[in-house]
Amino acid sequence: MGASSAGKAPVIHRYGAEPAQFGELWLPDGAPAGTVVVIHGGFWRARYDLSLGRPLAADLAARGYAAWNLEYRRALAGGGWPATFEDVAAGIDLLATLPVDSSRVVAVGHSAGGHLAAWAAGRAKLPPGAPGAPTDLAPSPADRDLSLVSQEPDGAGPSAAGDPGQAGEYPHPAAGGSGRAFVAVTGVVSQAGVLALADCARGTGRGQCGA
Repeated sequence: MGASSAGKAPVIHRYGAEPAQFGELWLPDGAPAGTVVVIHGGFWRARYDLSLGRPLAADLAARGYAAWNLEYRRALAGGGWPATFEDVAAGIDLLATLPVDSSRVVAVGHSAGGHLAAWAAGRAKLPPGAPGAPTDLAPSPADRDLSLVSQEPDGAGPSAAGDPGQAGEYPHPAAGGSGRAFVAVTGVVSQAGVLALADCARGTGRGQCGA
């Protein structure tokens, strides 16, 4: 499927009350061919954020896929073990409430994000009570309504009723919560240079592309 020049602006959806607990949902113009979670890397450090994943997310949406560009708490900024892993789990599980096919989810990770993507694919085998282990609870209609509190990426404000600054607006926080559904990752791409692939395909890789 070739890329198109058209595309919708991404929408932010939050999975928790902390500043880094959100993701950008990029949707194609038509029905998505599948759902891809983009997990950025950056040495686990807070200075690197989901802006690293935007070129890939935009390219995936242009090619007909729903792309969930996920942010999470990083080291020395509220992250580490187990918070970073709980964030990734909660962010992926939020897909059950979003307008995407959560039965076919592939995670694409770069650097540290590659580690997280591989870990996310094995969550179903985690023992009960372990960070990121499935809760096996289906979302209620009320939870689905509340989880749609979102805002534009420029921070202009929420695009649905509710104040995203209030922790009570999040039925799917990283620490767990009532009605949280488990979304399985059915495929993984973990590669150090994966976020440069879209630029390489366009010939704009600036020395990052191999022969």
